[in-house]
Formats: sequence, C-alpha cells, structure tokens
Amino acid sequence: MDLHDRVAVVTGAGSGMGRSTAQAFAQGGARVALLDLDGASADAAAEAIGNGAVGFDVNIADTVAVEKAFARIDEIFGRVDVCVNAAGNPAPGKIISRGVALPLDRFSDVIKVNLIGTFDVMRHAAMRMAGNEPDGEGERGVIINVASGAAWQGQSGQAAYAASKAGIIGMTLPVARDLAPFGIRVVDVAPGLFDTKMLAGLPEEAREGLKSMLLNPKRLGRPEEIADLMCHIVSNRYLNATTISIDAGSRMV
Repeated sequence: MDLHDRVAVVTGAGSGMGRSTAQAFAQGGARVALLDLDGASADAAAEAIGNGAVGFDVNIADTVAVEKAFARIDEIFGRVDVCVNAAGNPAPGKIISRGVALPLDRFSDVIKVNLIGTFDVMRHAAMRMAGNEPDGEGERGVIINVASGAAWQGQSGQAAYAASKAGIIGMTLPVARDLAPFGIRVVDVAPGLFDTKMLAGLPEEAREGLKSMLLNPKRLGRPEEIADLMCHIVSNRYLNATTISIDAGSRMV
C-alpha cells in the first residue's frame, strides 16, 4: 500500500516508537490520527508532524473512549487505511516480592492495555478498512501491532508484560485469517531494546548492561528504525500473518 493520501491511526503516538511511526507515515503522505494516554503529548506531536495530523486523548483500556475516538476519526478523516498499535503498559512486578504476592489488578491492568486494548483498536480499525474500496490487488488495509522480544525472552518481573505480548503474537494468525477475505493484512513487530521512555529511567550502568546483551550493533535501537520497518510493512504486500523481530540479535538473560 502506498501511504500517499491514506489515513493512519497510531496508538501510543505521543512519544517513542509511536511518534516516530506517525511522523514517518506523514512524511510518506498519510494523514495521521495520533492516539495517546497523554493527550497533550499527542497534540504536540500532531502539531509538529503537520500534514493534517490530529491528536486524541485516549486510554485504549477504556472501550468507550476508543469508540468515541473512532467516531471522531470518522468525522475528521472519513476512513482508516493503516492502524499501528504501539500503546503499551510496561509495569513490572514479580509474582512474589518480599514475601507478598503480586496484586492481581497489577497483572490485569497490563493485560487490559497491551492485549485487550490492542484488540479493541484492531476491531474498530478493521471495520472501517473493510468498507474501503479495494485497490488493484484487492488490498483494503494494513494492521501492525507492536509485540516485544519479551514474549519469548521475558525477564524477571515481566510476567504480565510478556504474557500480554505473547497474546498479541498468538492472535495474529487467526485475526489475519479472519480479515484475509476483506483484503486486510495483519503483521507484528517485536522490538528488542530500544531507546524509548520505557528505558529512559534506567541508570547508565543498567543501560550499559543491556547493551552487552546485543550482538551487533551494540547500542539501543532508535525509534526511527522501528518507523522505517513500519513503512516497509505497509508497502510490502507479501508480509502478512507474521511477527518480525528487530532486536540486533539480542539474547536476554
């Protein structure tokens, strides 16, 4: 799919991978709806990106808020061609810490955002894509979900996060099968260690320790490298029902 004159919805678009992806899509000629829990960040990103981009204050764990956001997207843009789910809750927590079991709501909150919220956005986007006029090869839309290398290599304290990302990967094939008759592709991206807000709070010593797990290059990934991959997935029609790792060969310990 050519991004020119298309409409893209990007969640988690106020910063990091989501913002870089929204910017790359706009540079490719798309109009972008930026959804983020931090509405001010989404608005600022939209203003900086330009090309008719609009920010939305949305908690994707709130199904009513998601429904209202898509109603506004219908009013403003009139269609959806591409959807990127980059919003996520990384909240860590060991199942037992200092003799206390992890509160169940801490686990549930991560699942509600990362898995259920992602599916909710997907279903609203897919409904709109299904109504698009197909192009010459019958394509009507592309959905890209951000999973994580934690799905396979989750570290201590990442039970909820790893489970949520593994869930995203697990639903990709059946959802791609569901949407194939409509000409909609579904692809996951599984990032490794990227220099985003999730890692920004770590002390330098910890960041250096993470770099030692990388093969080549030995540095944290850059959000724009994710954005480049997102653009390629949109344009490459033969990518479907798969998960692409982008991790510099990292192996977590």
